[in-house]
Amino acid sequence: MKTEKVWRLGMGDVQTLPGSRHRPPMRKPMWIIVLVLFVCGFLICAYIYPPRSSSACYVFSSRGCKGLVDWLPPIPAREYTDEEIASRVVVRDILNSPPIVSKNPKVAFMFLSPGSLPFEKLWDKFFQGHEGKFSVYVHASKTKPVHVSRYFVKRDVRSDQVVWGKISMVDAERRLLANALQDSDNQQFVLLSDSCVPLYPFDYIYNYLMHTNISFVDSFKDPGPHGNGRYSDRMLPEVEVKDFRKGAQWFSMKRQHAIIVIADSLYYSKFRAYCQPGLEGRNCIADEHYLPTFFQMVDPGGIANWSLTHVDWSERKWHPKSYKAQDVTYELLKNITSIDISVHVTSDDKKEVQSWPCLWNGIQKPCYLFARKFTPETLHKLLHLFSNYSTP
Repeated sequence: MKTEKVWRLGMGDVQTLPGSRHRPPMRKPMWIIVLVLFVCGFLICAYIYPPRSSSACYVFSSRGCKGLVDWLPPIPAREYTDEEIASRVVVRDILNSPPIVSKNPKVAFMFLSPGSLPFEKLWDKFFQGHEGKFSVYVHASKTKPVHVSRYFVKRDVRSDQVVWGKISMVDAERRLLANALQDSDNQQFVLLSDSCVPLYPFDYIYNYLMHTNISFVDSFKDPGPHGNGRYSDRMLPEVEVKDFRKGAQWFSMKRQHAIIVIADSLYYSKFRAYCQPGLEGRNCIADEHYLPTFFQMVDPGGIANWSLTHVDWSERKWHPKSYKAQDVTYELLKNITSIDISVHVTSDDKKEVQSWPCLWNGIQKPCYLFARKFTPETLHKLLHLFSNYSTP
């Protein structure tokens, strides 16, 4: 606590001297000014560049090593709009409410496809013997699918046209979630494409998903032209560039997260209006940015920041590598299932590599349960290899 001294000059301190006399000009105490400036500069440097050892830190402060920013008053948060306040209340209450307890928890496998699914026979083999532990939903955007597996019959949801890169892709995802949420036993919601295949037996994937309390949503910060370069400040004030994220659209989501995605209209409307290919000279792809940004704002600690679906972007094209029959080998599949580090590369000139271990309940485990993009011609080789490569 600082003690402030106030010097008061009373009448008793003044002596009346006879006549007047010339007073020499007062000398400025330059040495005091120099000393004060030196001390101030020393303290500022100590706060900006604090000592690294704990013993040295306490020489300067009893509160340990802190930078100058820690001593400044906090910057007040901006005032939220009425719509933001309402949205955050809904999200908070949903996330804080206890999850529905099901006697028969299931995984909802949601397939986003233009038509028939070329790997139904493989999925049929994957599902066999596990009836009652899963649900299937198919969104076919172009042609009505012809099903060859009993697990897919009558599992089509009302579909609409989907255009790559546009908000209609997000609409299809939300439509699948809404249909799957009608079954209260569905606790995990996995989005898959028509070119996706499972990498493990059903029991392994079921336990991986059911025994963790996070969602597997890919989300990372990319300062480059294919990341933050797609952001539009017309999303302000609700969506700020500091929260803008990128990630693969293929997710696995717990029930509470699926509900808040369906409940969201505020942030979704911003992406619907201002995240479009070619808008304002930007190629914003809604399905790569909406969910990663949404969860960064509302529940960043509730997602794993990687997708459970593996893709190969090594060709550096708009779409990932497609696997053909000659590519599918036991070694390829084992290599994919051995990956336990998530890696992203920024799209700016620095090409910064961002990597972190795939932690499942604090334990480093394989990152991927599914893989794409496999062409239909690979079906027979995958069926032959499945019982071997899918053993964890």
